Amino acid sequence: MPVELKILAWGTVLLLVHIFAAAHLKTRQYGAGWNMGARDETLPPLRPMAGRLVRAQANFQETFPIAIVALIGVVLAGRTSEWTALGGWIWLGARLIYLPLYGLGVPVVRTLAFAVSLAGLVMVLMPLIRG
Repeated sequence: MPVELKILAWGTVLLLVHIFAAAHLKTRQYGAGWNMGARDETLPPLRPMAGRLVRAQANFQETFPIAIVALIGVVLAGRTSEWTALGGWIWLGARLIYLPLYGLGVPVVRTLAFAVSLAGLVMVLMPLIRG
């Protein structure tokens, strides 16, 4: 199995971590009834860490489709290499670091982690763009 698919599988696990981390803090704040209910009621703003984890989840969900296209694309096109594998691992590692940095409210370094993750995706995308 190409390593790019393994990276994608771990990226999917990371998406689940994002979802459950944000949901856990939201449930702690709003209660189990809210979690199991229709969630139609107006609620107070989230506490800072919960809000940051929700935003981190949204950010991951915005960029994960790019990773999916890139990682599956190089596999389908037969363009995998050490370069695409390295780019995938860089993307995944930076995204793994990004979540706690965002959750803890660490500025600048969080943005650097995001930029590194994008650089990793560019490394994966280049063989597809070059054709």
